[in-house]
Amino acid sequence: MGRSTVLTALAVVSLVAVSCGDPAEDAAAGSIPRMSPAVGAVLTGCADLGTRFEFTNTTLTESKPTPAGELTVGGHDIRAHCTVTGKMNERVSPVDGQRYAIGFEMRLPEDWNGRFFYQGNGGIDGNVPPAVGAVSGGGPTTNALDLGFAVISSDAGHTAEQNPLFGIDPQARLDYGYQAVASLTPMAKALITTAYGKAPDHSYIGGTSNGGRHTMVAASRLPDQYDGYLAGAPGFNLPKASVAQMYGAQQYAAAATDPDNLESAFDPTARAIVAQAILAECDNLDGADDGLVHDVTGCATAFDLATDVPTCTGEFDGACLSREQTLAVSNVFAGAVNSRGEALYSTFPYDPGLISEDWAQWEFVNSITNRDPSAAFIFTTPPSEPGALADTRAIALGFDMDADAGKISDTDSTYTESAMSFMTPPDPTDLDELRGRGAKMVVVHGASDPVFSVDDTTRWYESLTAKYGDTTSDFARFFQVPGMGHSRGGPSTDQYDGLSALVDWVENGRAPDSIIATARGVGNPGGANPEVPQSWNPGRTRPLCPFPQVARYAGSGDIERAESFDCR
Repeated sequence: MGRSTVLTALAVVSLVAVSCGDPAEDAAAGSIPRMSPAVGAVLTGCADLGTRFEFTNTTLTESKPTPAGELTVGGHDIRAHCTVTGKMNERVSPVDGQRYAIGFEMRLPEDWNGRFFYQGNGGIDGNVPPAVGAVSGGGPTTNALDLGFAVISSDAGHTAEQNPLFGIDPQARLDYGYQAVASLTPMAKALITTAYGKAPDHSYIGGTSNGGRHTMVAASRLPDQYDGYLAGAPGFNLPKASVAQMYGAQQYAAAATDPDNLESAFDPTARAIVAQAILAECDNLDGADDGLVHDVTGCATAFDLATDVPTCTGEFDGACLSREQTLAVSNVFAGAVNSRGEALYSTFPYDPGLISEDWAQWEFVNSITNRDPSAAFIFTTPPSEPGALADTRAIALGFDMDADAGKISDTDSTYTESAMSFMTPPDPTDLDELRGRGAKMVVVHGASDPVFSVDDTTRWYESLTAKYGDTTSDFARFFQVPGMGHSRGGPSTDQYDGLSALVDWVENGRAPDSIIATARGVGNPGGANPEVPQSWNPGRTRPLCPFPQVARYAGSGDIERAESFDCR
């Protein structure tokens, strides 16, 4: 079956492999087209790419061969490839006078598998990381580059030195939000065509955190440009989540016994009390007392902080929370609100992963440093004055949930797109074009993520299902990871290969009925997770199940092995 070239206004070089398939089978699948496997090619040259390649507003600054083994990822030597660096759309801002450009790196394998991968960054971007296509949960051999993909990474249009004040420039905001991906995508495909003599047969985009947001936005804004979307811990409502982080900081500040240390409001001892109470009520909901709460939805009903965790009536005895602690914690998990009780973001599920040090880092440190107070410069209209950056703690604790929170939806004559416009998918449930092309989406989210709530992602998928019904799982699947924090870590099985599962679904039609996840105990070649409990087998495996299914113990078999659990 031949391939058809799809010409789009964004990228005339995009080649999408689509098989006509069997009409009866296509009808049974809801008329979703079926794609064919990619076909590889060999690099035609590296050092001369700078002279062979031309693209509007693009400069290649270097193109050099990288021998096999020179780069190591996760303890694994990477194959020989060509490393290309460059920049697009260089300019001087008329607003802040800063020089901006979209910096990028591409790595092109000598032996290419015919696929392109866009590597979405985390945080507020500003760096060009090695374009290896590392994906959350991926083990030492599951990065896209070493699987044979051509990979691009970028800084999304600003440098680390410009963080977070790049938000003063309107165009830098838009590049960070969605326009850098839109600019880089056709350029990258054109460079691949020059390097291999053919365009990519299939294109994939993926990342975690803000990279997951980039992926979700691309699914909405660029549904014709990618065949597979892999979104981990997707912050698709990032401006709202940033407001919620500052709300949480304010709640903890009110309960802190040490005014200079937010964690004194909910220290490791107190978090362990809550974690054990959650396990007592919810661990066995999936049929196994294994330190994991697979049934996130069931736990929301089974566990109640006010009744399941004792309130101290006298001195702290190691088994209770003070009234101030209970109030702060319940407010944070119930979700940020303004003085009228109107929700500003989302609820968070109670999960034993809150014992994680990374959970604490996000709740008590990042919430008052550059990470979330950056909302005052990047997400609000108008942005705060640059001098306010000198005291980000004051920004976070002084952020007014009535007067300031609404600014993420505001515009003016200079900032003509609000943060809720340039940062979020225009309509995250409108995936008609993605579905109609035969493209697929896999979303993975930790149940104990303290930044982007898995409840928010669950509601998105429920809304998607309300629109597309039973056919939703034909093109989009969502997997919760019990115990996992923000993108990784926590008492969890946080190592999984979502990319291979996505490729198999896109190109071979094999939908992921589960994804096997592994704990990263002592000795893991990709780096151990110190929060894997010593009582677990260090290589414990579990099936990640497509929502709304839950991994349930089959009633017999080794409790440390995935094959002893069913998705039901």
